[in-house]
Amino acid sequence: MSACLLELFTFLSFLIYFILSLSSRKGTIVPLSRVLSFVGVAIALLTLGSSGELFGGAYRVDLFSQIFKALVAMGLFLVLWMGEGEKEVEGRWAPEFAMFLTLSALGLMLLVSAQELITVYVALELSSFSLYIVIPLRRGQTGLELEAAAKYIFFGAISSGVMLYGMGYLYGLVGSTYLKDIVPGLLGAGSGPMVTMALVLALSGFFFKLALFPFHFWCPDVYEGASNQTTTFIATVPKIGAVALLIRLAFLAPKEAEDFVRMLILLSALSMTLGNIVGLVQRDIKRLLAYSGIAHAGYLLMGILALSKEGGASAIYYIAVYLFMNLGLFLVVMILSQKGENVLIDDLKGLWKRAPLLAFTLAVSAFSLAGIPPTGGFAGKLFVFMAAFHQGHLDIVIIGAVNTAISLFYYLNLVRYAYSRDPERSDPVELSLREKVLCYLFIIVVIFLGLFPNTFLTFMRASF
Repeated sequence: MSACLLELFTFLSFLIYFILSLSSRKGTIVPLSRVLSFVGVAIALLTLGSSGELFGGAYRVDLFSQIFKALVAMGLFLVLWMGEGEKEVEGRWAPEFAMFLTLSALGLMLLVSAQELITVYVALELSSFSLYIVIPLRRGQTGLELEAAAKYIFFGAISSGVMLYGMGYLYGLVGSTYLKDIVPGLLGAGSGPMVTMALVLALSGFFFKLALFPFHFWCPDVYEGASNQTTTFIATVPKIGAVALLIRLAFLAPKEAEDFVRMLILLSALSMTLGNIVGLVQRDIKRLLAYSGIAHAGYLLMGILALSKEGGASAIYYIAVYLFMNLGLFLVVMILSQKGENVLIDDLKGLWKRAPLLAFTLAVSAFSLAGIPPTGGFAGKLFVFMAAFHQGHLDIVIIGAVNTAISLFYYLNLVRYAYSRDPERSDPVELSLREKVLCYLFIIVVIFLGLFPNTFLTFMRASF
């Protein structure tokens, strides 16, 4: 019972929001959503060492899954804490908004513990379908949110179909849907093209969540069209679950499956290069962060393609750092957005004069995304680069280093606008106590993860 306490509490939170959504008088539920999500984080940390199996081994609770559940719970809490009620979503939709974000987080929690392909698919779709409904819920609708929802549904359906096709191949090769049976089954099948194709197709649903090339087409338009708070959730939390299952499924590959590793190297290189080059010309900050996310999916894949304990631990560390440094930049966007509108790079001019703390939060987050020491982003990139290098993948390490240099331009450009340009508006940006606490939190966490990374990396190695 205690092993599944977080999932049960998250489902209870969903039911509370559902009951509130049926009420004819819908008041603000922002304080309630923050309290419930905070309790979820506390439960996640308390049950971090839980273990056990349910449903005949189809669902496993262990340190690996609990780490990811804690990250999902933190992501949900921070996204709900960052939101400002009716600034993002009309009050009449507030219970539904919190309800479906919570349901999506629940799907991700189920996903990271799934040990059977059908369970994996159901959990992934539970998370995805919830987001399909949330994307159109944007205050001051412009039509972009409907286009974003349509594209997310369309590409999501395609990736789900391709993933099911790959899972069918895996079942055909090994005669079982349980991950524990797939490993010896694939070893018996050898390392032929059928094994590579089955694994790549089965991973496509998680490539979609990560916005990895070639499943990235939806990302910029969805980021731009959805509300700032919805985009913040989509850009961070679903990627946590995707990384967990990518690690589980990729590690099923036989050690001699060189074709599979080459395929991952190609996808990593293309994703990094495309994301960074196209990111150079973006003016809308959310679209810039979309292409940044595409590039970071390529960096993250470098840890996974190493197919080693070190690579897996570095990928977990990377996604943990990515969560906080991305949330830091999205916090800046949400605060600068007066009525929930999108924020352009020009809106950052002279930010250090209008809100010094907010400008410093922007700088630390941008430096971390660029991989500049002593931030967590530098340590994360160093670890995934080293994991790939130790397995002899020097080519992708060089490509990653070149792409890191390219990305410096548009990340440091954000800082340049904030610190080196005169503001077009003289009025200061007043930060509430909640917003100041969030700024300090992201600054401290990102720098702390960069200064003391080995403690966390050792803990993550223990999950394998």
